[in-house]
Amino acid sequence: MVTLRVRKRRRLRRKEVATLQESLQAGFGASPFPTDANVDRAEGPTYDVLYEGGDIVALLVGEVPVPSVRGLLRDPPPRRHVTVDAGAVPFVYNGADVMAPGIVGADPTIEPGDLVWIRDEANGVPLAVGRALLSGAAMAAERKGKAVESLHHVGDRLWKLGEG
Repeated sequence: MVTLRVRKRRRLRRKEVATLQESLQAGFGASPFPTDANVDRAEGPTYDVLYEGGDIVALLVGEVPVPSVRGLLRDPPPRRHVTVDAGAVPFVYNGADVMAPGIVGADPTIEPGDLVWIRDEANGVPLAVGRALLSGAAMAAERKGKAVESLHHVGDRLWKLGEG
């Protein structure tokens, strides 16, 4: 049983949806929902969440939108990705922060503090969402230390909330 609770769910106006979609397009190059979609916003325990079609498709970290893992599975964006090797996948899958030695590639436009998505090397499958602690170039070159702080991952409470 999932103990996560969301409160104050409300339907967003078209203008609000368009603003969120523009922000997602600018940062990630894709949006997990179309402009004309019916999108709801709800308060979660850590982040506000955006629902579309019954799925949590994005999180609001502060007021900055980032696709959720389910949103990333709908349409993986071309930007702000961090690619990890097979040895890092089980750790990232279980919510660990991403360590620099496990990174095999990263979008070079990533700056420290950016919200990013983590994918596996073999298939490009989204595993998690996090906050970059290093630039994209530094992530790919660094051989020690933490590179991405994990915020949401496959199997966490937000993920399980979407299972039906």
